[in-house]
Amino acid sequence: MSLPDAPLVFLVRLQVKPERLQDWLDAVHALIDRMAGEPAFIRCELLRDAHDPSVFMLYEHWNEASVEDFLAHQSTDYRAAYDALLPELLQGPRQPQVLEPLQYWG
Repeated sequence: MSLPDAPLVFLVRLQVKPERLQDWLDAVHALIDRMAGEPAFIRCELLRDAHDPSVFMLYEHWNEASVEDFLAHQSTDYRAAYDALLPELLQGPRQPQVLEPLQYWG
């Protein structure tokens, strides 16, 4: 059972081409800076795999009622520009997951 009024939570796995690591970091930092200005944005964490420095996770929280609502509000020029860069920067497609918050501690 999910929490009432829980945010929409995504975990997105990305594997970056090692030779393009700095390019991707620059692009994703710019993306997150812009995302932070969105009305529904709650927070985003950028995480790196401790054993594989080319693997990253974006842990995102959004104040949206559904994935469909989220997608309807995310057609922005800055996202399109970031998405256009990804084939050159990533080893494969992003692997997004939608997570269901069950409980919070702390």
